[in-house]
Amino acid sequence: MKIAVCVSHVPDTAARINIGSDGKSIDPAGVTFVVNPYDEFAIEEALKTKEKLGGETVAISLGGDANKETLRKALAMGIDNAVLLKDDSYRDSLSVAKALAEEIKAQGAELVFFGKQSVDYDNSVVGQMTSELLGYNCVSVAVSFTLDGTKVTCEREIEGGKEVVETTLPAVVTAQKGLNEPRYASLKGIMAAKKKVIEEKQPAASANYVEVAAMKRPAAKQAGKIVGTDSSAVPELVRLLREEAKVI
Repeated sequence: MKIAVCVSHVPDTAARINIGSDGKSIDPAGVTFVVNPYDEFAIEEALKTKEKLGGETVAISLGGDANKETLRKALAMGIDNAVLLKDDSYRDSLSVAKALAEEIKAQGAELVFFGKQSVDYDNSVVGQMTSELLGYNCVSVAVSFTLDGTKVTCEREIEGGKEVVETTLPAVVTAQKGLNEPRYASLKGIMAAKKKVIEEKQPAASANYVEVAAMKRPAAKQAGKIVGTDSSAVPELVRLLREEAKVI
């Protein structure tokens, strides 16, 4: 069985982000980029599935040369092969999904793992779009995963609880925090990853249907206000919430 895992190269959530001169993208200067945190759960689940049932794993990433760093991390964790769909241009979610779907089809992967979302754009749609383009079944926001033959059983998070979903291969599963505990890359794995060749491919061009019009920082927080220390302050608090904050 061929198992694919799609990974993104994103800014570290602890990094200080500045807006680029075009006003539509971030300034990468001084920003540390990492494996998308949710994709680490996807990588781990792909590895666990291979260890239990056998097969071959491949990591796929769309982006520039910098994405090789993320692919190396996947290889160091234990992924067998890696493919870089090399394209530095801006792509919206559908364009990304089209490129990934074509490569997954070429790889012949029956099971595909994604993180539930990337932490840069937070759209949380690429996995679902890719499954639709492939004609695969899809389970999103999975916090547990089992595979028995071709039967997939997942537990997924919903409002106020969890639900159990059953489907069959071929399938796309998007990983949520709690699905597993991602392993650390061993020294042996890191050394082996340095020797592996990352295959580079040029993805087909695809039109964008969504454009980033502008980026801006959120408004600065206003200073807090203490209106009292006992129950006598309640009327004033209610007035401020209604007239100033306008939340009631």
